[in-house]
Amino acid sequence: MSRHQPSGAIAYQEGHGLNQVHRWRAFTVLAVSFFMTVADLAIVNVALPTIGRKLHMPESSLQWVVTGYGLTFGGFLLLGGRAADLLGRRRLLMTGLFVFTAASLGCGLARAEEFLIPMRCVQGLGAAIVLPAALSIVMNMFGEGAERNKALGVWGAIGASGATVGLIAGGLLTRYAGWQYIFFLNVPIGAAALLLAPRVVPESRLATASRRYDPFGAVAVTGGLSLLVYAISTAPQAGWDTARTVTLLAVSVALLVAFVVIETRVEAPLMPLRIFASKTLAGANAVSVLLGGSFFAFIFIGTLYMQQVLGYSALKAGLAWLAASLTSVAFAGLSQALVTRGLARLVMAAGMAMIGGGILWATQVPVHGHYWAHLAGPFVIVGVGTAFAFIPVSIAALAGVTEHEAGLASGLLNTSQQLGGAIGVAIASTIAATHASTLLHHGAAPAVALTGGFGGAFWACGAIGLAAVPVTYLLVRRDELAIAVTSTSTKPRPAPAEM
Repeated sequence: MSRHQPSGAIAYQEGHGLNQVHRWRAFTVLAVSFFMTVADLAIVNVALPTIGRKLHMPESSLQWVVTGYGLTFGGFLLLGGRAADLLGRRRLLMTGLFVFTAASLGCGLARAEEFLIPMRCVQGLGAAIVLPAALSIVMNMFGEGAERNKALGVWGAIGASGATVGLIAGGLLTRYAGWQYIFFLNVPIGAAALLLAPRVVPESRLATASRRYDPFGAVAVTGGLSLLVYAISTAPQAGWDTARTVTLLAVSVALLVAFVVIETRVEAPLMPLRIFASKTLAGANAVSVLLGGSFFAFIFIGTLYMQQVLGYSALKAGLAWLAASLTSVAFAGLSQALVTRGLARLVMAAGMAMIGGGILWATQVPVHGHYWAHLAGPFVIVGVGTAFAFIPVSIAALAGVTEHEAGLASGLLNTSQQLGGAIGVAIASTIAATHASTLLHHGAAPAVALTGGFGGAFWACGAIGLAAVPVTYLLVRRDELAIAVTSTSTKPRPAPAEM
């Protein structure tokens, strides 16, 4: 690459001038990589009781099979996104795929919690590298307008259905193959994506005369986010008012404040704060937090209700979510079409209203509930809502973002979603446990107490989802979003340069 190339230029290798067939071939590889990491957030949930029995893990350790993944996933997303911009998006994608695939193999081979939990943490790290790199490549392959909207529409549908499909796959594999295969499944998929990536996925990165890094900012934000996810995830068990939880939260907030201060002072910040000059981007990330907090917590609590109150097996609990998953996929095309017609803000608000409303419908579940009478309706409404929410949020969070900050914006979007999910699950778990304990103390039967606790958690999840509706109208700018979703211009890109 020429040393005289201006700062902020983008260097393309192989991907410049890709025709439509090649772009969608590359998109398929990226989408499969994305789906694998998203599904893994949920795939272990229905298998946890089986894993606990087979590996003789106590309840206090079992939660770390989920928390360990979420901790490194949420903590390293922002760093992974910026690293992709600077070091090469395809290069980081392949690195992440290797780490994720190798860790998946390690999880499947684990025979004790001392090995399984660290491997889950490594898996989360791999996912944090893969996800922002993959989404930023998608953004750079498709110019703003109808074609990018179509790609992000499919991407959003994958995100909306990934968690529920993960639950279904987890139930099927646990029942018919063994819990290890929820991890072994990733190995051939990850290996295939790793082999195909250098052949079909274009390389791109920020090309500057000298690549300056922000090590102090990276340490501050990664440490702050990791501590925050850890503190929130463990607070329901440790107690929100304990010295341990309060200290962890205080330290995480201090690190994040330090990160903001550092970003205003360094020459090459990890996250240039000017990115938040777009109210639409800021609003989309705010909605993303609430989307993660409502939807992922609903899946978590809903699965517990089916298994602990209704006595569903891992397989039956997983298949129960099929209604939400199929509905989400079925309405994804309509959502994308409406967004392209300039109705993105309305679609986003409607989607969050349906998610919140569907979850509130689920607050009526009784002790002796029946799937078709009490769960299918809420699941269908939430499924439609996810199709209408994930797609415009994905588009709005990247609207107007320059190509050299694509990885950063992608990492920010996924960080907000994962952080929202961690907060939502922690809040819902605390409410469910506290309310159930109170009911037990007053002499309620265990099943009645659990149902009451889960009902209270559903109220909280529904309220979080509905809170996104006014946020959408207050922060997401219709004019900024309209430009992004209706643009048909094909902005010229720099000529290919040597890496």
